Amino acid sequence: MHPIMRYATTYGLLAGAVITATIITGIVLANRMKFFSSELFGYLVMLVALTFIFVGIKRYRDVERGGIVKFGAAFGVGFAIAVVAALTYIAVWEIYLAATNYAFIDQYIAGIVRARQAAGVTGPELAREVEKLEAMRVQYANPLFRIPITFAEIFPVGLAVSLVSALLLRMPKFLPARR
Repeated sequence: MHPIMRYATTYGLLAGAVITATIITGIVLANRMKFFSSELFGYLVMLVALTFIFVGIKRYRDVERGGIVKFGAAFGVGFAIAVVAALTYIAVWEIYLAATNYAFIDQYIAGIVRARQAAGVTGPELAREVEKLEAMRVQYANPLFRIPITFAEIFPVGLAVSLVSALLLRMPKFLPARR
């Protein structure tokens, strides 16, 4: 296996596994602790788990390249790790959805409706919002809609981490390889 693919597979699967395990645990705990159901929690988990991109690029630089890597190669490794992490996230999310009979979207929509009602939205305004949510439910049932949306949740974060990591790790004096 090509070294880049080996790093992408190893570190991408690690990042994807950490993200999905933590987010699914958060969904399960969301009824007890509201922070676990927040978007902030989800993106913080992604950011922390995607530090595997940094680790993967650094290992690639230090082990495969003797402590020196150009931006393009470093970004390529990070990009590949981000793709594998995103695909892992999608695969596990799809398995979770199937295992729970796609209950996520029902719970998500019910939570939005409760929040809007608590905010004082009623009557025709609430009916319009519920109508939009019902249209979203139909869209989310289609994997050709759902999978790209799921990819778009995580991949931009991985891309940003890849960019920053490549910019830092292209400098041999930044966290130099141990000899």
